[in-house]
Amino acid sequence: MQLTVARIGRAHGLRGEVALDLRTDTPEERFVVGAVLSTEPAARGPLTVAGTRTQHGRWYVTFAQITDRTMAEAMRGTELVVDEEGSEEEDAWYPHELAGLRAEHVDGRLLGEIVGLEHLPAHDMLVLREPDGARTLVPFVRAIVPVVDVLGGRVVLDPPGGLLASDAANLVVSDETVSPRDADD
Repeated sequence: MQLTVARIGRAHGLRGEVALDLRTDTPEERFVVGAVLSTEPAARGPLTVAGTRTQHGRWYVTFAQITDRTMAEAMRGTELVVDEEGSEEEDAWYPHELAGLRAEHVDGRLLGEIVGLEHLPAHDMLVLREPDGARTLVPFVRAIVPVVDVLGGRVVLDPPGGLLASDAANLVVSDETVSPRDADD
C-alpha cells in the first residue's frame, strides 16, 4: 500500500521550487537530497529531491525533474508517496488505519465511529460519525484523543463540552423567561 507523505503545493519562485503540504512527522528523513519519491498520479513521477529548505516552518523542495515555475505549477496537488513497509513513524496513524474504529468517551460511552481523517492547516481532524448520523470534526490532539488502539478497534476521546453534535441535543433550556428588568434585581 502507498502512503502519502506530502502533497505538492504552490510554486515558489521561478526555478521550480515548490511548497509541500506535509503528511509526515519526519520530513528531514523523507526529503533528503537524492531521495526518490513515487507520485500519485504515477505518471508525474518518480521525483528526485535536489534540494530542501524551510522558512517560517514551511518546507520547500526542489526536484531534479522540475526545472521552472510552469512545471512546478503543473505539479500542484501531486501526492508524494512511499510504500507502507518503508514507513516506521511512531505515534502516527494513517487514514486507512483509523477509518472504522469505534469512538468511545473516556467514561466508556459509545460516541460513534471514525470515518476518516482530514488534514487542516492547524492540525489533523478525526471525522466522527455520531450514532444519530451527525458528522463531527474532532481535533486529533493528545489532549482530546488520549488513546488510539488500532488493534483493539477503538479510539478514546475526551472532548470538551460542546464539541460533539450530541452535546447540543443534551442542552437543557429553562422554560422560564427573564426580562431585562428582572435580571438587574
